[in-house]
Amino acid sequence: MNGIQSKIAHYKSLDAAEKKAYIKDSLINNALYILLIIAVIYTYTQNHRFLSSGSLINIVTLSAANLPIALGIAGCIVLTGTDLSAGRVVGITACITAALEQSTSYASKMFPEIGPVPVPIVILIVLLVGAVVGFVNGFFVAKFSLHPFIVTLATQLIVYGLLLIFLTINGNNGQPLSGLDEGFNGFVKGNIIPTIGNVTIPNYVIIAAVVAVIMWIVWNKTSFGKNMFAVGSNPDAANVSGVNVMKTIIGVHTLAGALYGLTGFIESSRIGSNSATTGQNYESDAIAACVIGGVSFVGGTGKISGIILGVFLLRIIFVAFTFLSIDQNMQYIIKGCIILIACSIDMRKYLVRK
Repeated sequence: MNGIQSKIAHYKSLDAAEKKAYIKDSLINNALYILLIIAVIYTYTQNHRFLSSGSLINIVTLSAANLPIALGIAGCIVLTGTDLSAGRVVGITACITAALEQSTSYASKMFPEIGPVPVPIVILIVLLVGAVVGFVNGFFVAKFSLHPFIVTLATQLIVYGLLLIFLTINGNNGQPLSGLDEGFNGFVKGNIIPTIGNVTIPNYVIIAAVVAVIMWIVWNKTSFGKNMFAVGSNPDAANVSGVNVMKTIIGVHTLAGALYGLTGFIESSRIGSNSATTGQNYESDAIAACVIGGVSFVGGTGKISGIILGVFLLRIIFVAFTFLSIDQNMQYIIKGCIILIACSIDMRKYLVRK
């Protein structure tokens, strides 16, 4: 509230020309949010079910499923980088989860000699797989000063190749992995929170909320988070200040990889049938959500609350596509425009500050 009051006071202190420039800058800097609001209003006028309780719950659950990957990739963006391997890591960890959690009675079980693996063990496995990929990304970025775009492009291809090989194990021949154990599905998609009316909150929403809280603590209350922002703002200055830049970069990417693994674990159950296309292009949605939420590519800027808001707003738009029956091909164009506009606004803010 004090921030709003200070902005109002600042506006009143300006002369006519300055007020005009201030309004213009505000409109440009908030253009994406304005367009999103207009899109929501338009969608509602075309289909009133868009803002029904069922639709809103659907938006919340879809946002929760995609929140961990966004929280992971946000750290890479804070370091002025990105991670193109994120979606493929989601894909391989989702398929690993599905293979280990197939029901004993499923005819096409990939590993018929073992029953469904205990959920805690599977979580540890996929977190480890994701963390290993993240460690490799961070190591090559930090050790050899390679651009994250190049490194993660390479690991994206490597992980995708490993995924294709994995899907051929035991004569599976690349077939989708389905027939998941009910106990596993209950852990991810069940609900420990009692249903209120027609509203059911699946467990993975709670998982995403817990992860968000943990990441908020990591970013804001630990030396690791402070070092991450310091390296993102100015790695040379951070190094002079005693920050271990290499360790920080590797740590951020490793943590990001683990979060991709958690996303794969959730997606495995949520989708139900996992294949080589699982996780494809997830990184583009996550990057768009981060930029919309205020995580800047110039480095050193970002908030967990902003990332959550960005994921939520982006998901609203995607759900609106469905209600407006927008062609799938056109959706890719709109997504690309959203990323382009968001990055342009972000860079404009940086240049103005500079």
